[in-house]
Amino acid sequence: MIFNSNFKEQVIHIFYGLNLSTEFFNFLWIFFSILILLLAITIGVLVLVWLERKISAAIQQRIGPEYAGPLGIIQALADGFKLLLKEDIIPSKGDFWLFNIGPAIVVIPVFLSYLVIPFGHNIILADLNIGVFFWIAICSIVPLGLLMAGYGSNNKYSFLGGLRAAAQSISYEIPLALCVLSISLLSNSLSTVDIVEAQSKYGVWSWNLWRQPIGFLAFFIASLAECERLPFDLPEAEEELVAGYQTEYSGIKFGLFYVASYLNLLVSSLFITILYLGGWHFSIPFISNSNYLEWNLNIGTSQIINVVIGIIIMLIKTYLFLFVSILTRWTLPRIRIDQLLDLGWKFLLPIALGNLLLTASFQVLLL
Repeated sequence: MIFNSNFKEQVIHIFYGLNLSTEFFNFLWIFFSILILLLAITIGVLVLVWLERKISAAIQQRIGPEYAGPLGIIQALADGFKLLLKEDIIPSKGDFWLFNIGPAIVVIPVFLSYLVIPFGHNIILADLNIGVFFWIAICSIVPLGLLMAGYGSNNKYSFLGGLRAAAQSISYEIPLALCVLSISLLSNSLSTVDIVEAQSKYGVWSWNLWRQPIGFLAFFIASLAECERLPFDLPEAEEELVAGYQTEYSGIKFGLFYVASYLNLLVSSLFITILYLGGWHFSIPFISNSNYLEWNLNIGTSQIINVVIGIIIMLIKTYLFLFVSILTRWTLPRIRIDQLLDLGWKFLLPIALGNLLLTASFQVLLL
């Protein structure tokens, strides 16, 4: 986790007082940073699952989770323990290695995507110069895991689901990447931190949403398709494919697919916030919290509160789009596979490409 250098130096002095080596300190620093990030992601996904169930229940005039904790808040945790205790069944004629490796290849790249997400100024695990490119590249591995899971199950419905998932992911990754490149042209950087800082001057009027409305809509639609959310949940269409590539899975491997789905949905909403909504910055023009986000042990409580406020602003913007995604699930019907592919290749791809060329033209004229 990257914090202010003064903060890290003072922590180093504390460890020197304990007679611990620098190498051991660096190991502990990386270990605890990753542990904090994993804990934050886990809590975020649990809240997301609970919100989806509650919002879905409200839309359908039901109660939803109620008994597992206050207002059913730990229902997702209870379901996870249930899947962990269930029997793990492997098809006798399936491919053992592909069947077992598939879920891991689906989940791990999505976890790695969180490395380049800034939750505040200097609150990021890896501030890479190619942050958004790293996200696109690492997420392109996920379709391989879906194909492996479908093929290794030795089930025609699973294999068809895996093929659909791969075709869908490839179809919408290209428009997604083109929309990200348009934002990178505006910000002159591929770093997620630089993209957020470029939107910090005039509050809500600095957001890339106003400069890239077409790219924003294309990105939002493509991200829903990448996450296999309705109306784009063709790879696991229960009426047609019995659950698609997940058909033969049980126990914790079955749960990993759902974990990956919600992790992907959360990371997509975070990137929408970073790319188009100014990240952790205030929305009020000429009022910025960026000057107070430098962590230092000598500064007062008010500065630390500003850090917390920045994280809260980031999460509010993120969960706003999660709410829209949940609302879309219970509003729009599922489309056919030919309509899904036509939307990606014949509509979103030309629009995203035209938006990129238009953005590049304006940037050249302004130089």
